[in-house]
Formats: sequence, structure tokens, C-alpha cells
Amino acid sequence: MAAVLTWIPLLVGLLAGLGGTKAQQTTLHPLVGRVFVHTLDHATFLHLPEDVAVPPTVRITYHAHLQGHPDLPRWLRYTQRSPHHPGFLYGSATPEDHGSQVIEVTAYNRDSFDTAQQRLMLVIRDPEGPLLPYQAEFLVLSHDVEEVLPSMPASHFLTALGGLWEPGELQLLNITSALDRGGRVPLPIEGRKEGVYIKVGSASPFSTCLKMVASPDSHARCAQGQPPLLSCYDTLAPYFRIDWCNVSLVDKSVPEPADEDSTPGYGILEHDPFFCPPTEAPARDFLVDALVTLLVPLLVALLLTLLLAYIMCCRREGRLKRDLATSDIQMVHHCTIHGNTEELRQMAGNREVPRPLSTLPMFNVRTGERLPPRVDSAQVPLILDQH
Repeated sequence: MAAVLTWIPLLVGLLAGLGGTKAQQTTLHPLVGRVFVHTLDHATFLHLPEDVAVPPTVRITYHAHLQGHPDLPRWLRYTQRSPHHPGFLYGSATPEDHGSQVIEVTAYNRDSFDTAQQRLMLVIRDPEGPLLPYQAEFLVLSHDVEEVLPSMPASHFLTALGGLWEPGELQLLNITSALDRGGRVPLPIEGRKEGVYIKVGSASPFSTCLKMVASPDSHARCAQGQPPLLSCYDTLAPYFRIDWCNVSLVDKSVPEPADEDSTPGYGILEHDPFFCPPTEAPARDFLVDALVTLLVPLLVALLLTLLLAYIMCCRREGRLKRDLATSDIQMVHHCTIHGNTEELRQMAGNREVPRPLSTLPMFNVRTGERLPPRVDSAQVPLILDQH
């Protein structure tokens, strides 16, 4: 009872603290077709002063979902390496996602069990500036998705990629973990990473170097296990290790031809001299086929049954032939054993024969004397003293 009274004030205080917590609201402006990255920092949810750093031992996890729904929208993803690292919301909005979306984020302190909420108002709009019809996607093997999402590594990647592209502004279009694209979890060995796909767009055409990497000749060399054709210096190495066999280029500068509108017909094929389907099906009698299908297996089963019956019943040798083929000595031996067995059975059935001494409760082996009746067997030794 005392333990229950002790827990009641704690529960009341916890519920009062959760009920009085007011979710912060932040407005963000993602762009359609551009990568969006929002960092869930521990300091934002702990409400620490500006001059106080976050303790490294604090463990916080996050749960984000679309308001009124149990999960995030299809274009947005959440990742966090461990409770000691910050979380990230990232993705690339599509034209279908144009408008406003509210993301609710709940932070859980794994040490003090405190919770904090934050509301993100995402106002998705179209990007300004020129279109980016030239798009390239690279598989970076030396990084995880959490290592590329911060702004500093992403800007370094764009700067290094500028040496392989025609002069022009490069922009990140999307960042996707290799695990979300069917990749395998690497072994826990130092230097092994999950990998990340980085999609970059530009208004400038592809360079000759990139076109050569994505050419059919390079794909043929990759299929044979050879390195692809790379006619320029790899400016992304050594910080970014690129899988040049998984580079894909998309050119949207040339509009795709519109599909011709199909005219619905009457449902009847036109006359074709190479295809003349039969107009009438001749009548066919299936009685013969049915009889063959049923009678042939029955006849085979009947023949096998007759053959087995002849072998089991008509091929027996008989007792007379067996006795004639057996030697006289063996027959005498068999008859002797059989006679002795019958005699023993008759003796066992006769109650007038005295019982053997070995079946009595106790007797003297040398003298053959039996113990007197009404003797306590517990007082008699197992082996009598013999003199």
C-alpha cells in the first residue's frame, strides 16, 4: 500500500508535465524536385541555454509522422544512427506533394524518460530559377546516408563533382540510402559503409567524361569485371569513392514524343491474309477417347492381379515335396525336438508332479531339507551355515 501511495504523486506529476507541454512549431519550405534535409538536434528539444553544450551521454530518439497519419509521407524519410547522434528528415518532394503538410516530431529522452514535441509546417512549392534537365546519379560507397545529409559534406561533393562536369551550377536533387534501393547491410568491419545514392542536376550538358562513363562500352567492361572508361581525372577521390559502374545519366532537355491517341474500334479484327481463323468447328465424338482412357488402365491392373494370384497360389510346392527334399537326419532331429516339447507341456499341465526344489521359498542345497513351516523368513539368513 505504501508503494502505491509513493507512485501516485509521481504519475500525477508526469501526466501534468506531459499535458502542459506545448509543441513548438517551425515553418520550412521544401522545393519540388530538390533535396530537403532537416536536422533533429538534441539541443532543440532539451531547451538548453546557448552557452551550454549538450552532454555527450544524453540519449534521445525521435518519432516523426504526418499529422493525422501513423507514418511519414511517401517522399520523406527519417534516419538516426544511434540515440547519441542527431536525427534527420530528408527526401525530395514530387509535384503531387505540392501544398502544406504538418509533421509531428516527438523526442524521447532515454535517461530521464522526458518527452518533447515539435511541429514542422512544410510548405512545398515550386523551385525558382532555370530548369535542371541534365541529371546524374552516383553511388558513393565510402559514406552512409547520415554522413552526407549535413550541408558541409554535400557542398564538398558538389565542389568535387564540378571538376567532372561542364561549368555551371550543380544542385542536389535527391539523396537515398543504398539500403532503400535493395542494398545489403555491410559486415561490421572497419571501413565498410552502407553506401548512398546522390542525384545531381544541372542546366549545363554532361561532359565528355561522364558520357564516356555511361556509354555502352563502359557497361560492357563492367559486366566483364573490368573498370569502366574514365578519360578524365577523378576529382571526387579519395574522399568520395564512387562506383563508376552504377552511374546513370538522364537528359530531359529533349521532350519525349507524345503518345498517339488510340482510336477505339468495333472489337472486330480486320481481314488479314496471314491469319485465317476457322469459322466453324467440326463435330467430334469423344466416346472412343473416353473408353481408351478408362479401359486400358483397368485391363493392365487386371492382368497384374491375375499374375500375382498365380504366383502366390498356384506355384506352391506342398508339404510332401518339402518332406521328400529334406534329409532323414534333419527330420528325426525335428521330430525329437517336437516330441520333447509336447512332453514338457504335458508335464507342466499335470498338477500331481511335485514342485522342483528350486521353486520353493528356501531349501538346503546339500541336504535338500526344507525349512519348517511358520518360520519368519526375515530371521532366516540367505545362505545357511553349512558344517
